[in-house]
Amino acid sequence: MTDSNRIQTQQVGGCGAVLREARDKAGLSQSEASSRLKMPLKVLQALEDEQWGLLGAPVFVRGQLRNYARLLKIDIEPYLQQAELETVRPAELVSHSYTPRFQRFFESAARRAVYIVITAAIAVPVWLATQPHLSNKGEQRTASLDLEGAESSARGSAPAGAGSTQATPGSRPAATPYVASIAPIPRPQAAALKLRFSGDSWVQITAADGSTLEQSLLRAGEERSYAIGQVARVVLGNAAAVEVQHAGSTVDTAAYRRANVARFAVSSDGSLAPVAD
Repeated sequence: MTDSNRIQTQQVGGCGAVLREARDKAGLSQSEASSRLKMPLKVLQALEDEQWGLLGAPVFVRGQLRNYARLLKIDIEPYLQQAELETVRPAELVSHSYTPRFQRFFESAARRAVYIVITAAIAVPVWLATQPHLSNKGEQRTASLDLEGAESSARGSAPAGAGSTQATPGSRPAATPYVASIAPIPRPQAAALKLRFSGDSWVQITAADGSTLEQSLLRAGEERSYAIGQVARVVLGNAAAVEVQHAGSTVDTAAYRRANVARFAVSSDGSLAPVAD
């Protein structure tokens, strides 16, 4: 720094005035100085106006002042001590109030009481709702599927006068035990394969072991029925005049026909499948 600059800076009071005077002497505008420092213009203006409160912590303000002074080639250190820049204050430790032991115990007991009340409010209604079912559990009996038949059977099987007691007025008659049957009800099963002839047709029915079940000309109005696993292969000469039923449903034999002759195989479950000629 030249002697003339040192003398001029001594005539100025604060950091901001020193920087402004040095910038004017260097022939720089605030915008040009802001561009060279890569510093926002409002920050540079706050430095020259000594508005330290707008610039953040004092350590950052000192750094910005030094950068600005380095650009202007002046010594700013003597003026930093005169600047009203507060040092960073250490964090103040605030002591929390002490909670007595009795108060902590009371607060803990109050929280537990709230939990108990909430649990009881949920559990008691559920227990009351299930109580009638639990009390009547021993009185439940299984009714017979055929109540009248069971009662008549019980009355018919009891010998007359053998240790029987007469009901007295006001007494409760003895309950007759109910007997329920779990035997399955037999149901008629449809034939696995059924043939109905609306016209004359020559047929050949082959069994699963390769033997011939039927090979003849069947007339219109005739029917043939075969059980599951009984038939292995069927050939129908006049296929258009034969209605084929599988498990009670009519089967379209168009996929098995060739020149009005249908050939198909019957699987073990009764389903049909095409066969080669």
